[in-house]
Amino acid sequence: MVRMRRKRMHCNNKELHNKYKIKRRTKDLDQIQHDLLPGNKERMLSIPLDEDLPGLGQHYCIECARYYIDKAALDCHRRGREHKRRLRDLKDPAYTQEEAEAAAGLSTDNGRVPSFSTTGPQSLLSLRHKNTTAAALGSERAMLPGMDVE
Repeated sequence: MVRMRRKRMHCNNKELHNKYKIKRRTKDLDQIQHDLLPGNKERMLSIPLDEDLPGLGQHYCIECARYYIDKAALDCHRRGREHKRRLRDLKDPAYTQEEAEAAAGLSTDNGRVPSFSTTGPQSLLSLRHKNTTAAALGSERAMLPGMDVE
């Protein structure tokens, strides 16, 4: 008897997986925060009719970057878990390029102390600043062995 071909042909097909992953891709949080600025928000809500979008593009959730077919669907979405989770994620400020470079150790030290909040990777900046000032004081003491520098 001949063995039949195995089913589940799509489970390990990486091409199909990547195709659908890209299809589901939405805007990132920093792009959405840019859309939520007052001038941009008005522009996003007052778009002309578009036949290619659901509901002619008139029912748009800015926080989730999704179009809905009618007002009832949009209201139902706003009461849902996904929308509330997205609102919670948008309350945190987006990371900037300066914060990313400082966390990687690529920032330039020109004597000014950066003013960042104390949550997240910014606390590493304050530790790094303390270490550099302590090292600078230690090098001055090493240069003047006969004198006490306080």
